[in-house]
Amino acid sequence: MKETAIYIHIPFCDHKCIYCDFYSIISYDNVSSYLNSLKKEIDFYSAKYSDGRKIISIFFGGGTPSFMEPHYISEILQSIKKNFSVNEDAEITLETNPGTVSIEKLAEFREIGINRVSIGIQSLNEDELKFLTRIHNSQTAIQTVQNAEAVGFENISVDLIFNLPGQTKEKWQYNMDQTIRLPIKHISTYSLILEKGTILNKMVLDGKVKMQNEDYDADLYELTIDFLTQQGFEQYEVSNFSKEGFECVHNNAYWRYKEYLSFGTSAHSFVNGKRWWNYSALNFYNAAIESKGKAVIGEENLSEKEKLNEYVMLALRSKGLNLIELKNYFGENWQMKNKNYLIQLEQEKFLIKKNEFMKFTPKGYAVCDEILTKFIT
Repeated sequence: MKETAIYIHIPFCDHKCIYCDFYSIISYDNVSSYLNSLKKEIDFYSAKYSDGRKIISIFFGGGTPSFMEPHYISEILQSIKKNFSVNEDAEITLETNPGTVSIEKLAEFREIGINRVSIGIQSLNEDELKFLTRIHNSQTAIQTVQNAEAVGFENISVDLIFNLPGQTKEKWQYNMDQTIRLPIKHISTYSLILEKGTILNKMVLDGKVKMQNEDYDADLYELTIDFLTQQGFEQYEVSNFSKEGFECVHNNAYWRYKEYLSFGTSAHSFVNGKRWWNYSALNFYNAAIESKGKAVIGEENLSEKEKLNEYVMLALRSKGLNLIELKNYFGENWQMKNKNYLIQLEQEKFLIKKNEFMKFTPKGYAVCDEILTKFIT
């Protein structure tokens, strides 16, 4: 049975944060029609891909999935379980924004089968939250995490953003100090990235905001790794840290090159060496589902070289590269071609190699994107 992950995109939001480049819409006019389209798309792909698969994770992302009523999410879950073989212990995650869920709503989400919440705190500094145009304050964020624990969620993750304009090391340290006091098992930390088309990008172009430089970003990142690992959070991917036994199953499906099916606007899937992606615009998505049962706007079949590059990149960005597994999948050419560079990376303490397994050091993680571009395939 092929272990497979499922992603569901819920595009609805109450407003667009200045840094966000994910597809989202500030309108609830098409909530019902979107639910119908999702169920039709799930039906369509189950006829092609349900046999021989075990669903190990289901992830509701957005947008703001926690804005939806629990019965809405439940209908989608029931459609997936009707069409696919879902593991009894499958990880089922709901992205949750503080300010969108009461303790009663969290309890309902747990009752319908959500067993993991990923809470978008982003910061516990009031000025930073205002800059990011989040709808919540720090107390609401803290209360949301505490409410999630109170209704029985054991697997709680939070997101934090560092390297905001003007953010000092002291401010970032405060965010981490306060966060680890909460009843959480997982932390995702992301550097503030300037994405084209975002409100933040226009603010920078207009000279209203000045981003901090890459060296300072790297300093904050290394501070993050040092602090969180000292607090019992293991780094298992460039941006993700967890307590033992609480690595995100869904994240690992991506990083360990497992297959995934994704449903909804702008969703990307990867099955049998083929990748495809859906329309972003909700009206186009709904119309395509209605006429064809699918809403694919683009696709690609990966070459062996592309598969190798992705396999190496994903493995090294997460827990490391198993060289025996690499050889079994792709042969010895990659290791032979990169032998001297790998030795150099070890000598310069960017990489650790032990028992046919190699992984980045914290120093290596900080510049991993640069390192990965230098490998020969």
